[in-house]
Parts: sequence; C-alpha cells; structure tokens
Amino acid sequence: MKEVKVIPCLDIREGRVVKGVKFVNLRDARDPVEAAEAYCRAGADELAFLDIFATVENRKTRLEWVRRVAEVVSVPFTVGGGIASIQDMDALIDLGVDKVSINTAAVKNPGLIQEAAREFGSEKIVVAIDGRKNPLSSNAPHLEVVIKSGTEPTGMHISEWAKRVEDLGAGEILLTSKDADGTKEGYDLEMTREAARVVSIPVTASGGAGKLEHFYDAVIIGKASAVLAASVFHFGEIAIPDVKRYLKERGIPVKR
Repeated sequence: MKEVKVIPCLDIREGRVVKGVKFVNLRDARDPVEAAEAYCRAGADELAFLDIFATVENRKTRLEWVRRVAEVVSVPFTVGGGIASIQDMDALIDLGVDKVSINTAAVKNPGLIQEAAREFGSEKIVVAIDGRKNPLSSNAPHLEVVIKSGTEPTGMHISEWAKRVEDLGAGEILLTSKDADGTKEGYDLEMTREAARVVSIPVTASGGAGKLEHFYDAVIIGKASAVLAASVFHFGEIAIPDVKRYLKERGIPVKR
C-alpha cells in the first residue's frame, strides 16, 4: 500500500474559509493564508482550496487569495471552483498552484479533461466528483453525480463518470458525498469504494469525517488513497498528527 495522504479542505467564499453541512448553512472558519500556514506546520500532505460558489455565481475563482496562499504554502495545493477553460487553469498554475480541480465544467464539457491533461499533464488535473445517494426505488442512479454545488442532478452513476474521467486523462479524483458533507457521521464508504473499484488513479475520500475511525474506514473499506476533511480540522476537534498516528498504529503507511 502506498502512503495515504491526509488533506485539509478549505472551502472559500468571499476570500474566507467557510464550512457548512450538506453544502449549506455556511459559517466562517478563518483566513485562508493563516489556515494554510497552520496546516503546513501541522503536517498536512497537501491542501485543497475550493471556491465553492464560483460556479453557482457564474464567475471565476478570485485570484487574489490564491496569490497570497501561494506565497506561504510549503506543500502541494489544489485549487478548484469556477474553472472552465485552459486559460483559467493556466492563470492558476502561473500563480504556483500545483493542481487544478474541475467539477461542473468537466461534466458539461468532458473534452476539457482531455485537453487539460494534454496541456499540463495528468498529474495536474483533479476531477472533483460530488455525489448523492438516491433510494433504490428511484428512477435515478443509486449513486448519482451532482453538479453546481450539489444543486443539479446529472443522471450519471458515480462509477460511470469516474471511469470516464480516468479514460479522458484525469490524474486523480476528489470524491465528495453531499449527503455526508459536514455531518461528522463518516465518509460514504459505499460511494468511495464504488469509485475506487473502477479506476486505477487515486481517489480521495471527502465528506463526513468526524472521528479517527472514519479516516481508517475510508482507506480500509472505502479503498481511498487519501483522506480529506474540513470541519474537524478547522475547529480543532481532530489534529492532523493524531490522524497520522492513528493510521500508522493500525498498519497504514503515512508520511511523517
């Protein structure tokens, strides 16, 4: 097993880190630069910044906070939100962003994944997939891809889309369960395992971490290559070194 990454996720709105539950009821957490510095010191393997309302508000990611973060980080960081073109990606990579994350734009224009991978290399392209769980009696897929911050269903099954984005050249998948997001009741292991089952690229589990056991379950049951969390890190409920220690004690390799 490769080393499992522990990644804090920083949702950005109006230049501030925010966190909600199931993509709503947002509350302020802290300044992104301050948070980035603190997480680097705490041993984060990577950072993920998502401008969560950029697509809904029909705008690009605001570059000023990205520029400020790039000046202080000491680990690789990903930026997503409102990225819809090669030009958008180029602007972020020029600022020092290590990976760009695309979500709604990838669903609307799958060819963008292929074009981006060709232009920048697959290792710089993350496709973020948001999913929700529908009743088995529903006509919609049980594990359905949703876009526009979870407000719009697509009719696509998680596994169908995950496999396609890999085929198009994505380097990794960031998978978030809308139902589990911010609940602290655990990752959606069924959804995570389903995505990981059909691809060979890394899948990062996101949405629902509330206690140390959840991180372990995401790796062992969900087959995730990385574990991402927000609330428990932002509000000091769990520290990154505690997650790494817990995983390591149970035989899961992690970085120091």
